[in-house]
Amino acid sequence: GGTASYGVIIFKGKKKIWQNSGVYEPEPGKEKWTSNNLAEYHGFISALEYLLKNNLQDEEILVKGDSMLVIEQQFGFWQIRHGLYVPLARYARRLVDQFSNLHGEWIPREMNGLADELSKAELLKRGVKIRLQSYPSKEKKKVEYSGSPLDAPWGGVLLPY
Repeated sequence: GGTASYGVIIFKGKKKIWQNSGVYEPEPGKEKWTSNNLAEYHGFISALEYLLKNNLQDEEILVKGDSMLVIEQQFGFWQIRHGLYVPLARYARRLVDQFSNLHGEWIPREMNGLADELSKAELLKRGVKIRLQSYPSKEKKKVEYSGSPLDAPWGGVLLPY
């Protein structure tokens, strides 16, 4: 339950061409009807919609994401079964079907530092207290933090633009 956020960045080569972030907030009274999978699918869908709006559906595109559920359901062998995310997953599948050369690759969260920062910044803007997981350290220490994500006490990998 609670508030879930996402961050998405699209690169062409090493150049960042688009970024988006947002928060999935359930309707009042349905706060327990939230999951990180909803936010992950919102981020994935926002990228697909951007690509389609810009007529890039025939370009060679590799989606790298840290949600194994999204990557495996959209590009792998996992079925879309049940959960709050199912309508979004089915919508995403309809969008994916419009691309001629779209592929997906799962990456660990620590390799997705910029998108993770965008996601956390959205929460911080709304005053949501977040727990940051220190990585890539083997120690899974969590800390409360409410400052700028760029000053956060994490060791995340910042990918070059």
